[in-house]
Amino acid sequence: MLVTAILALTAAPLTASADQSVDPAVAYALAEVPGGVLLTPSSAEWPSLGMRIDAPDARARSVGTCATGAICAYSGVNRSGTKLSWTSCGTKSTAALSTVGSIANARSSGVLNANAGSVVRASAGAGASTNVAAAYQSAITSVSC
Repeated sequence: MLVTAILALTAAPLTASADQSVDPAVAYALAEVPGGVLLTPSSAEWPSLGMRIDAPDARARSVGTCATGAICAYSGVNRSGTKLSWTSCGTKSTAALSTVGSIANARSSGVLNANAGSVVRASAGAGASTNVAAAYQSAITSVSC
């Protein structure tokens, strides 16, 4: 009985308290994309989308990493700022980010595109990243591979 209660408590999503304020980028993403679960004040995930958002710790410098095999979209240029990452290919909405400043393709083959509707605005080959032109950063609606 006690084990069941502990599991139930640990499986619950984190809720923000007065001591823990949710990062504004994470709050934006949770408001814009239904089905998100807050993991920490600086991260959330959407299990049904296979998507996760990680906002940088204000005390730490962003290293802009995109895990091997993943595709990523960042709010800032040069893989900086808040990061969305996916572990599968396809067309992925970037609605959780207010702007997309750069993309990274950590796969071993193929191309990752940053799209404004149906128009490709930036592309990154396998094992590469690229910045999105400033004029298009707020227009990016998805990435696709």
